[in-house]
Amino acid sequence: MSGPGRVEAVCVVHAERDSGTKRVPRTAIDKRPVAGPVLIGPSGLDGDRVCDTEFHGGRFKAVYAYQQDEAQRWESELGRLLPAGWFGENLRVSGIAASDAVIGERWRLGDGDLAAELEVTGPRTPCGTFGVWSGEPRWVKRFAERADTGAYLRVVRGGLVTAGDTVHRVHVPAHGVTVRDLFTGRDPENLAALLEQQPDLSPTVADKARRRIAGRKVQVEY
Repeated sequence: MSGPGRVEAVCVVHAERDSGTKRVPRTAIDKRPVAGPVLIGPSGLDGDRVCDTEFHGGRFKAVYAYQQDEAQRWESELGRLLPAGWFGENLRVSGIAASDAVIGERWRLGDGDLAAELEVTGPRTPCGTFGVWSGEPRWVKRFAERADTGAYLRVVRGGLVTAGDTVHRVHVPAHGVTVRDLFTGRDPENLAALLEQQPDLSPTVADKARRRIAGRKVQVEY
C-alpha cells in the first residue's frame, strides 16, 4: 500500500474510565471523533491525554494511528461495529499502511503551511486495559497474534489535522523494516539495518530490535 491515504477521523479522549486493572486504575482509552481542525503539538493532539504515562504518550508515542481495513476485518470477525477511536487511536486512516508502515517513514497530513508531519516509530503492544475495554475473550492474545497493531508516531512538525485530510508519505527509509516486522520478529537479520540506519529510534524499539536479533524474548511493555 503506497498512499496517498486519507484521515477518516480525528479522535481524542471522550472520558476517563475505570481501567479494570490494578496497575493503573484509570484509562483514557475511550477516544471518539471530533469535528473541525485539531492542533497536533509535540505531545500529541490538543484535547487528548493519557493516564498511564509510563507506557503511553510521550515523544515517541504522541499519536496512534489505526487502519480502517484492519478495523473492518475485526468487525467481520467480532460481528459488531468498531467505530473510529475504539482501538484507542487518534487517527483512523485509510489507503495507507499503519501496521505495515516502515519504521521511520514520514507522513504529511494535509497540505499548506499548517500541515503536520509525523514519523512512524513502532507498534502498539496490547495491554490488559485494552482487553477489558474490548469485552472480548482472549482479546490481548488475539490482537497480538494477528499483529494488526497500528502505528505509533512522533511529531516532526506540528500543525492542524482534520478528517478528510490527505496523508502523503514524504519519506520511506531504505532499511524497509515495518511495524509488523518488529512486532512479530520476522526477518530478525533485517533489524540490524534498522539499528544502523534509523536515527533517533525509540529506546523501547531499539531494545526490542536488539532482543530479536539476539533471539531473546521481548519484554512486555504494558
